[in-house]
Amino acid sequence: MIGISPLTARKLKRFASIRRGYVSLVIFCLLIFVSLFAEVFINSRALVVSYRGHLFFPTYGDMIPGTAFGLDYAYETNYRELAKKFKSEQKGNWVLLPPVPYNPYENDFLVSAYPPTPPSLEHRHFLGTDKSGRDVLARLAYGFRIAVFFSVALLGITYLTGVTLGCAMGYWGGAFDLLFQRLIEIWSNMPLLYVIIIISSVVAPSFAVLLLIMACFGWVSRTWIMRTVTYKEKEREYVLAARSLGASDGRILLTHILPNTVSIIITFVPFSMAEGIIALTSLDYLGFGLPPPTPSWGELLHQGWANMSAWWIVCSVVGAMVLTLTLVTFIGEAIREAFDPKMYTVYE
Repeated sequence: MIGISPLTARKLKRFASIRRGYVSLVIFCLLIFVSLFAEVFINSRALVVSYRGHLFFPTYGDMIPGTAFGLDYAYETNYRELAKKFKSEQKGNWVLLPPVPYNPYENDFLVSAYPPTPPSLEHRHFLGTDKSGRDVLARLAYGFRIAVFFSVALLGITYLTGVTLGCAMGYWGGAFDLLFQRLIEIWSNMPLLYVIIIISSVVAPSFAVLLLIMACFGWVSRTWIMRTVTYKEKEREYVLAARSLGASDGRILLTHILPNTVSIIITFVPFSMAEGIIALTSLDYLGFGLPPPTPSWGELLHQGWANMSAWWIVCSVVGAMVLTLTLVTFIGEAIREAFDPKMYTVYE
């Protein structure tokens, strides 16, 4: 069992009492959970296929050729057509499809309409298709998963770098602090967008490349915050007492200063996630983000701007962004209020 201090328990209870933030956290976690298992809900592969008394589970398995189900081709089975075939034959075979039977890369060209096509319950394009005939809901869901993974990875790298360097600057100070202050000031004046444009013209802007570029510039603000907080905390009585008892610098930083500044770090986490999502969406919109046909909110937003008559594309991506950023903002506000150190401090 992991012990929770009474103060931490009070903070968590305070967060749960802020209904708007608590409900937003539950909804946001539910969206992340659904996106992690998006293949179960949105996928061109069937969930279960029953054929001649045998069950097949194609969703997370290997590619199953059409010949395995008595079709006359050896490439991957078209499960929507297979479902229609089994239904017409009425031989006891059946196919269970996901609620949205399309993947984000699949082009579905209708005979009666030219893409982009509006939402259709008949064809199960609940948010319509884009200009390439790809399902908008599928690209929104998979694009959300990519954006969340990108944001979490970026948050982890920037916080690890910023917190480590900021603590070191605030604790040791002196020439060490002045040197890194000047280096950070020079580094922070580098134009991020121009750097991305230059790198994108040389190498393909993959997920790892974009993450590395954004991480190289995203740690600066965390460093300043941790530097200021560490300067304040290192003069507290508990730090002076630990130092007088012979505690090493590493022990003071890891055991005393860092745990007492974690509440300040936590309050910025939701807003940092929102920054990561917005950054990736903006780069994709400008054409310097992930290469096509990667599902992306920015790419959908660009399509919507170029095809204003396809209102469903703009409404879908803008609605998804507003919902996500609103949830993250409510969570951040609740965490900031619940973990506010002034609420748990007694001044003499």
